[in-house]
Amino acid sequence: MKILVTGGLGFIGSHTVVELQNEGFEVVIIDDLSNASEDVIQGIVNITGKKPLFEKIDLREKAAVKDFFKKYNDVAGVIHFAASKAVGESVENPLLYYENNISSLVYLLQELKEKPEASFIFSSSCTVYGQAEKMPITEDAPVQAAMSPYGNTKQIGEEIINDTAKVTNISAILLRYFNPVGAHPSAEIGELPLGVPQNLVPFITQTGMGLRQELSVFGNDYPTPDGTAVRDYIHVVDLAKAHVIALQRLLNKKNVQKVETFNLGTGKGSSVLEVIHSFEKVSDKKLPYIIKPRREGDITEAYANTDKANNVLGWKAQLTLDEAMSSAWEWEQKVRNK
Repeated sequence: MKILVTGGLGFIGSHTVVELQNEGFEVVIIDDLSNASEDVIQGIVNITGKKPLFEKIDLREKAAVKDFFKKYNDVAGVIHFAASKAVGESVENPLLYYENNISSLVYLLQELKEKPEASFIFSSSCTVYGQAEKMPITEDAPVQAAMSPYGNTKQIGEEIINDTAKVTNISAILLRYFNPVGAHPSAEIGELPLGVPQNLVPFITQTGMGLRQELSVFGNDYPTPDGTAVRDYIHVVDLAKAHVIALQRLLNKKNVQKVETFNLGTGKGSSVLEVIHSFEKVSDKKLPYIIKPRREGDITEAYANTDKANNVLGWKAQLTLDEAMSSAWEWEQKVRNK
């Protein structure tokens, strides 16, 4: 069965391609290589022994999307990762984010609605909850006004999918991720941001390698046990496996609604300092860091209530923060020592 993975050479996308191929799916990847490298394909082959099909396409080009579905008219399901995802950049360049994240989604759905039926998995985010009033965050928590254009594109994306599913044969699952970290245990694929990392863990591993002088911790005056912000860090391999389970739920028609929503996290919050200490433990390195003022738009804490994903989806995060940090460190060392 052929599955399209958009953004399939990115961090979460590539790990999901591995899990899909391990489950016997035939995968075709669309990626425009704006934030990924074609070298990732070799990493996927090294892990699975199978080469996914690859098409270099910019999903903002409507005609290219149309041509793709003519060529691959047997695609049974789509997992849609392709999107810009840096909060700060979205504030500085909102139109880029609205064009890239919204138009690509619309063009994909326009093609899928022509099919007798289609299964669609959407890469959403816990940013839709903003600073939730209650912890842990359930899927019923109110969607708050977005703190950034990036967050807004995820909210709008969910609304577009809900509206479209009502009047078409598309069934969808919205997966709201918390904070994906780590790398494949083989160290064949991992997170490789271009330029200065926007996320905590690559910044930590790059500081560990000496590529960055020190790590900045933004705020130590939050109302949390150690004063630093708390997030739910989920191992990327656990996250990837959830996508395969969600896709199988739709393909096997086990979904009870046209559109279902699931939080993907560990159910446990970890502070920035806890993440740093976890890295120090697994790497046996002391990490230089400085405390800076809080960043605009950062929330105090966010961690998932995972009961729905555990009970309805039948998925549970298995890997620990230490395992995530250890795999991220192994990957960083491999990339730098090439």
